[in-house]
Amino acid sequence: MKPLGYQETSGSYIENFLKLISQISTIMKHEPIAAGYYYHIFNQGNNRENIFIEDRNYTYFMMLTYKHILPIGEIHCYCLLKNHFHFIVKTKEGLESKKISQAFSNLFNAYAKAINKSYKRTGSLFRRKYARIKIESETYFKNLVLYIHTNPKHHGFCNDFITYPHSSFQSYVENKDSNLTKTYTLNIFDSLQNFIVAHKVKYDFLESNKKYFLE
Repeated sequence: MKPLGYQETSGSYIENFLKLISQISTIMKHEPIAAGYYYHIFNQGNNRENIFIEDRNYTYFMMLTYKHILPIGEIHCYCLLKNHFHFIVKTKEGLESKKISQAFSNLFNAYAKAINKSYKRTGSLFRRKYARIKIESETYFKNLVLYIHTNPKHHGFCNDFITYPHSSFQSYVENKDSNLTKTYTLNIFDSLQNFIVAHKVKYDFLESNKKYFLE
C-alpha cells in the first residue's frame, strides 16, 4: 500500500485539504462535547499572544493535560506552539457531556492561573473558550494528524517538524510517552514506517503548494 495517497497533487486533493483548514478556522463554541467520539481540540492566545513563554511552560501544560484529560479521554495526537495548540482526543464512553467539558475547562483555567501568577499578568490568556470539531471520518483523522505534526514548521517555529520537541510526533517515532494512545493512529496509517513517510510526503506537498493554504 502506498502512503495513503499523500503523493497526489491533484486539484481534488487541494480542495479536500482546504476543507480541513476551513473547518479548523471555524469557531465551534456551543456544540456540546459528547462521550465516545474523537475531537479536534484547539485554541490560541488572546490577541495572538504567546501562551508558552519558556520551555517549562510546555512541560507544565502537558502535566495538567494528563491530570485532567486522561480520566475522561484518550490523547492520540498533540502539538503545542508558542501561541496556540492542537489535540486529538477521544472521549470515554458513558460520561456526561458536562463532566467532559468541565475537565477541559479545569485544564485551561489551571494553566491560565499559573501563567498569570508566574508572569504577573492579568486578564484572559486564551482567545476564547476552547474550540472543538468532531472527527467523523478516517480521512479527516489522517489529514489532521499530518496537519498537527507539521504545523510547527509550517508556521516557522522550527526548521524541521521531525525534531520539534513539543508535539507527539517524536513520541510515535521513538515509542515514548505511555500517556498517548497510539494503536488507532498507527493502524490507520498501516505501520510506523508508513506513518513517517506520510508525514514527510505531506510536508513536501504543503511546501510546494503554499499558495493554496492559509498561514
